[in-house]
Amino acid sequence: MKTTTLMSKLKRRARQLSLSTLAATFSLSLLSLGSAQAEKLAWPEKEELKFGFIKLTDMAPLAVAYEKGYFEEEGLYVTLEAQANWKVLLDRVIDGQLDGAHMLAGQPLGATIGFGTQAHIITAFSMDLNGNAITVSNDIWAQMKPHVPMENGKPVHPIKADVLKSVIDDFKSKGKPFKMGMVFPVSTHNYELRYWLAAGGIHPGFYAPDKGDTSGQINADALLSVTPPPQMPATMEAGTINGYCVGEPWNQQAVFKGIGVPVVTDYEIWKDNPEKVFGVSKEWADKYPNTHIRVVKAMIRAAMWLDANNNANRPEAVKILAKSQYVGADEEVIANSMTGTFEYEKGDIREVPDFNVFFRHNATYPYYSDAIWYLTQMRRWGQISQQKPDSWYKDIAKKVYRPDIYAQAAMALVTEGKAKASDFPEFSNETGFKAPQTHFIDNIVYDGSQPNAYLEKFSIGLKGDIQL
Repeated sequence: MKTTTLMSKLKRRARQLSLSTLAATFSLSLLSLGSAQAEKLAWPEKEELKFGFIKLTDMAPLAVAYEKGYFEEEGLYVTLEAQANWKVLLDRVIDGQLDGAHMLAGQPLGATIGFGTQAHIITAFSMDLNGNAITVSNDIWAQMKPHVPMENGKPVHPIKADVLKSVIDDFKSKGKPFKMGMVFPVSTHNYELRYWLAAGGIHPGFYAPDKGDTSGQINADALLSVTPPPQMPATMEAGTINGYCVGEPWNQQAVFKGIGVPVVTDYEIWKDNPEKVFGVSKEWADKYPNTHIRVVKAMIRAAMWLDANNNANRPEAVKILAKSQYVGADEEVIANSMTGTFEYEKGDIREVPDFNVFFRHNATYPYYSDAIWYLTQMRRWGQISQQKPDSWYKDIAKKVYRPDIYAQAAMALVTEGKAKASDFPEFSNETGFKAPQTHFIDNIVYDGSQPNAYLEKFSIGLKGDIQL
């Protein structure tokens, strides 16, 4: 755990006091944002903050904002603390032990609609795009590989789940369960793994919370269960699961240990998909609005640094993340995906410059349409047990995702000369809905403005008024 020493606190306090003499000038520079926004960008109501994270490379914006002093420049004295798992992390944000946290994009949505723990969580900052993969054990890969199209002696990517279906059918014929790990019921990993399997004709199972069934394994061809990210490789090596979907560096760890093969990345399942968010409780955001905006400002700067000059800072970021208090994996393992490449089968290293995106493509903006995609998948697999009108999806998205807070942080950075207006969406006419997205592995088009019409396109999954 990284803690703030007494000496550094004193130095920072002295620095803040010297900066406070510039407060009047600073306020005048914000007049273009309007008096209400200028008022919100006053000094933080709460200065000592503790943020939680899980040991994954996509927690990078938090680590960089800390290490580069961006939090300090906002008058924030932050402690970053690794958490045991996603449930503990969420619970500690809800009960106030953590001021905020690196979260799965589905966590604020799931909590707000009451799937699992009920609490109103919001996000004003999307932490990254892409960054996950699906890995299978060596034994499963050996059974899949004969069915994979090859070119110049190497597998043709993306590898679809169709080639896994015969393996699962063989398991079923022998009365053996086929098991896969994912990190949390409302995780991107759960939905990406389910999406990939279903696109290949493999049923990943339904949830039935109204009937008390939260296993997600009803009618399943492949049994999905929760495993914390750092434990994925060891759990697969022990034979408890046959494969998993997780973020980095835990897919590359399987390659380095020689125990498994990543077969598909989430970039190939849904190009430039949203991944993690920074979440806080609605109560906390209402109580500390200036603090919240300043946190977002610092994290935007960190995201910009991570993607600057065609990822030129990534080698330094790898060194930061390799520290034991952050991800704690070997630099070589982290660099394998963090610096623009990805290794599938041992030795099959390919260029994937956008495997981790932190700022490009408006990665940090909290789009309503991103939230709605997660809600459609919750409905598809039964976590939302009853049909909801399109308006409901949009209302929940606007309740949880807060582009208004993001815009205030971004415009303050522009006013301060730390960013350009062109770095961000055009806030005056931004709707929060991306244009229909076409880059899915099954070629199904997603339009966030029509969630029910989208659900109707799938042959596997709940839709319309179907209930379990």
